[in-house]
Amino acid sequence: MSVEPHASAVKLSGITLATGEELRFKPGDSVRVDTRSPVGHYRVPSYLRGKAGTVEAVIEPVAIDNEQEAFGRNAGAKLHYYRLAILMTQIWPNYVGSADDALRIEVFETWLKED
Repeated sequence: MSVEPHASAVKLSGITLATGEELRFKPGDSVRVDTRSPVGHYRVPSYLRGKAGTVEAVIEPVAIDNEQEAFGRNAGAKLHYYRLAILMTQIWPNYVGSADDALRIEVFETWLKED
């Protein structure tokens, strides 16, 4: 997938961004929350796993993977959090509110894949 350069890349022309500082997704992209079921410390509600959503915003600055940090395994690697909008009808098929109602949540990059 081709992604537009990170905003800071434009401001810092001639500087190469470190791994993880480049955007994997951009606002408007369709993504799906991964369905994995890790044991222990994780930060994605189980009812959102496997659900599709739309990236609304990229959260800056990049952040450490707090799941890996909880086990002392991250060593400072940083990636992005993305604010997603997931339609309520995706989460609860019998939802009777407006078809445009959506839940907004920030999800770490390791939990997202292209939809």
